[in-house]
Amino acid sequence: MLKSAIPFIFVLLWSTGFIGAKFGLPYADAATFLFIRMVLNVLVFVVILGVMKPVMPKGKLLFHVLVSGLLIHGLYLGGVFAAIGFGMPAGLSSLLVGFQPILTALLVIKFSNEKLSSSQWLGLVAGIAGIALVVKGKMTWGADAEPFYAYLFVISALAGITLGTLYQKRYCKGVDLVSCAIWQYIAAGAFFLPFASLYEGFDVTWSITFTLAMAWLVLALSVTAVLLYLYMVRHGEASKVTSLIYLVPPVTAIQGWLFFDEAFSTATIVGFAVCALAVFLVIRAPKLLH
Repeated sequence: MLKSAIPFIFVLLWSTGFIGAKFGLPYADAATFLFIRMVLNVLVFVVILGVMKPVMPKGKLLFHVLVSGLLIHGLYLGGVFAAIGFGMPAGLSSLLVGFQPILTALLVIKFSNEKLSSSQWLGLVAGIAGIALVVKGKMTWGADAEPFYAYLFVISALAGITLGTLYQKRYCKGVDLVSCAIWQYIAAGAFFLPFASLYEGFDVTWSITFTLAMAWLVLALSVTAVLLYLYMVRHGEASKVTSLIYLVPPVTAIQGWLFFDEAFSTATIVGFAVCALAVFLVIRAPKLLH
């Protein structure tokens, strides 16, 4: 019973990452927030490494792990946090980066002999229509929102998670995921450091809300979610996460409504449903995406 619930728990935890960003960003700018998070991630994973004692990547493999970390944790997380910092609703940011499977499929088609099935073409069209409905519908943006920069950064986040995932699958095969994670966090921390120091001045307003948000993102997302993923990989359950990933944006939108009163119109709700259907149709082809 508990084993069958693990993929759902993983997806639920993943969706809270956008809400955690929304809670923490009023107290620190994006790069500062993420630099602190990466440092704490590394400290926690040092302890985990001491217990699990995995084989560490070296040489070219280590280089590839660092590059994947820059893309997945640097560009992706940095883009998401910056977009939310510029006032984008948590649900919308989750929706847009949630199109990673669709963008991945298009890139695979572009650079291989694979072809989209009819259902995947339908998913692609549905995705475009769903985004149009969400953007057209009314969602609650931040009071001082700057949509241009928010969309720019969320697009960079989508590029980061898509390219990072493809890169890791291509060049980081066989790397222990725990040892891979700590080096990726180190690479991301190094990426955020100059932005935090030169442009943000490490300015943090320490509060209970900020501390709890940081603790949640480190312990629930960077540690628990990663360990759950390791468990699923070991027991052949990781594919179920892919089949459930389309649930992340609507779950995030509901959390945004509960915690931040992020209102949305009927058109927005329909758009989220259409986008969920779009991602579901595309990820039904495991040969194409895995």
